[in-house]
Amino acid sequence: MTTIALMGAGGQMGMRIACKLKGRSDYNTLYVEIGEEGKKNLAGLGLSVIPQDKAIEQADVVILAVPDRLIGPICSDIVPKIKSGTMIMGLDPAAGYAGMLPDRKDITYFITHPCHAPMFGDETDPEAQQDFFGGDKAKQSIVCALHQGPEEDYAKGEAIARVIYAPVLHSYRVTTEQMAILEPALVETLGLTCVYVMKEAMDEAVRMGVPETVARDFLFSHLRCMMGEVFLLEGSMLSEGAKLAVAEAKKQIFQPGWMNIMKIESIKESVRKITHASGPYTTRFQHSE
Repeated sequence: MTTIALMGAGGQMGMRIACKLKGRSDYNTLYVEIGEEGKKNLAGLGLSVIPQDKAIEQADVVILAVPDRLIGPICSDIVPKIKSGTMIMGLDPAAGYAGMLPDRKDITYFITHPCHAPMFGDETDPEAQQDFFGGDKAKQSIVCALHQGPEEDYAKGEAIARVIYAPVLHSYRVTTEQMAILEPALVETLGLTCVYVMKEAMDEAVRMGVPETVARDFLFSHLRCMMGEVFLLEGSMLSEGAKLAVAEAKKQIFQPGWMNIMKIESIKESVRKITHASGPYTTRFQHSE
């Protein structure tokens, strides 16, 4: 049986993982949480916490369900104490790509991240259709990277990833750098920024007198249609007027050279800022997220 130490077990992501690991016969899970609210969350599931050092000395795998900015400090504390062959599993590529993981050749670093529920899927259950995050009712795909360690550890890490992100649709193997290109660059730096801009524009349409329910329904429906047109049909059915509107608007909305955010140098700087961000958690190890 594999023993897993779940760090930050009472946080938002930690609780999702705790629910997936609870009661499994193939994994012995040790729940590590120092925040009082996190401890209460775990108690609500009937789970008790264990001191960090006691957990990591037993662990075959340590899952870091903690903020990116804490991974460096926490790993600096725990990596010297874990046994040889232990796998450290990160849930985001930032710390690994930023070089924040301590150098120790006899352990494994494995990184995994969910793709979340697909925009175009085959879910028919209403609850699954409302599971936008994925991994609760809705199936989702995942990406995995063996950042460091023997090749046979990839299968071990992927098996755990399939459990904590279940139900899994597809599992894709990528490198740490490829995962960083996907997030933060593609989906956060670019995608999320565009989503926030669309929300601001919709709010402006409402301010101008369009009923909010109408604006929301009109935008969401068009987004699904346009995503299908551009990504799946390569814009074959877009009107000439729509293409002209895009060409003109890009000049006003996007600055020249905006694609620089996808350059490796920019991505490295982005993950550096993410992993070095200051905040209320940085003065003391607060695991919950």
